[in-house]
Amino acid sequence: MRRIICVALLLAAIPAGAPAHAQLPTTGPGSVPFVLRDTQNIVDAYGRQHGPNGQLTNPAYHPALVLESTDNGLDQLIDQAAAPNRLAITPGNVFPGWNVGNPLRRGWSGTRGQRIPVSWTNRYGALIRGSVFAPLPGARDPYTGAELDPPYPGVVITTGSVQGSEHMYWWLAQDLAERGYVVLTYDVQGQGTSETLPHEGDQVDALPFCNPFAPPQDLEMFGCPGVPAQQEANFVYGTRDALSFFLSTPDDPYPNPSGGDVQVNDHNPLWKLFDRSPDKKTATPGRTTRVAIVGHSLGASAVSHVQGVDDRVEAVVALDKLAGGSDVTPVVPALAIQSEYGFTVQPYWNNNGSSLTPQPGSPAEGPDPRREQKTGFDAWRAAGVDSMLVVPRASTHLEYTDIPYVLPASRYGQALSSVYVQAWLDRYLKHRGAAPLLATSWRYLEPVAIGDWEPITLERAARLSFYYCSGWSIRDGKRVVANPDPAGVGGC
Repeated sequence: MRRIICVALLLAAIPAGAPAHAQLPTTGPGSVPFVLRDTQNIVDAYGRQHGPNGQLTNPAYHPALVLESTDNGLDQLIDQAAAPNRLAITPGNVFPGWNVGNPLRRGWSGTRGQRIPVSWTNRYGALIRGSVFAPLPGARDPYTGAELDPPYPGVVITTGSVQGSEHMYWWLAQDLAERGYVVLTYDVQGQGTSETLPHEGDQVDALPFCNPFAPPQDLEMFGCPGVPAQQEANFVYGTRDALSFFLSTPDDPYPNPSGGDVQVNDHNPLWKLFDRSPDKKTATPGRTTRVAIVGHSLGASAVSHVQGVDDRVEAVVALDKLAGGSDVTPVVPALAIQSEYGFTVQPYWNNNGSSLTPQPGSPAEGPDPRREQKTGFDAWRAAGVDSMLVVPRASTHLEYTDIPYVLPASRYGQALSSVYVQAWLDRYLKHRGAAPLLATSWRYLEPVAIGDWEPITLERAARLSFYYCSGWSIRDGKRVVANPDPAGVGGC
């Protein structure tokens, strides 16, 4: 009892502004130093809110949020009123602020890049809304100053489930567009601003309709395709339909199964900027289309599956988590960025098992250092396919969804994720060297006010998890470069 009281008093003494990188303890699980470091990790898992230039500490954040929430909410109301038969009955379309993203990025389009709203209907006739991002004409790389020369490789980003919205992922789309990519983001059926119900049958094209008593189609849960939104089919088929739309041109339009009553795009409006030449340096024989897919959460599981069955995909990025089950065949190079915590933040002794379904354990035992490697990274490595796993320190499942105030996320996990995604796609779509992937520090540009961007420095030693092993196994010329534990966690 005396020991518990002592530890509790020490934990209460940790200030909110304590250093972001706690030193490794000299004693093991259950000791005072170990518990103190763990508590600091928990504090840092809320860094997006209270950290330097965080949502609660940056005075520019709230005024920007008011402006962006107001404009975005009005735009969504106007779009919904213009398509009354295409209802999006979702939090992202109804609750102010849900579908805002980072309001400090307000005004990005037209100054740092370009964004064009798009829409199409999926294979079930539901209206899907999204955005296409690309560099501005004559743009220069904001990091190197080099002129960006079109055409560019492409990226399709699939959101997470539990009502993840497209705008929450604009941070990554914008970062990639600034570096010379054409990027498509979108809301799967039943999330964000995309329609909730399908339109099946030739006679009911203008009205949502399905037969809920029909036998479920492949991967579907019920007879009404796409309902509910949180099911594997929405994300697998959503990714493949989005790929088809992204690759469409005026001469090869998107095969729209239902249009009739609603204005949609029949092809990608930025199709000219996408590099359609076959990739002769591809890392995967037979995969020569210069496009990657990125997914978060259930979207990550979906892109893990799609890369194995869709020969249009040349690289994949899974944001918590890369899947490696029986329905996943590792084919293309995969970057897995995976988190320490799930939707809630737990003490180390209550964070056993998967981060998404944590289970209690003994305080005398530390977490399994190979927990994150066991999900998908091990499968890719065993298959001999290039792969990398990054576990940002103090990260949660919400690192990748930019949402105001309410959800835990670390201060630097999103920035670290962005630099690794950029380096991974540069490696496998632009065929640049592996050095940025293996670097120990990076410079990252982030918004601190509307129209004001400042650099931060990310040190790998301070930003990787000290609980769960990161790692990589990639080809560099004729040799394979592997490191199962760059952060020195041990046990990997």
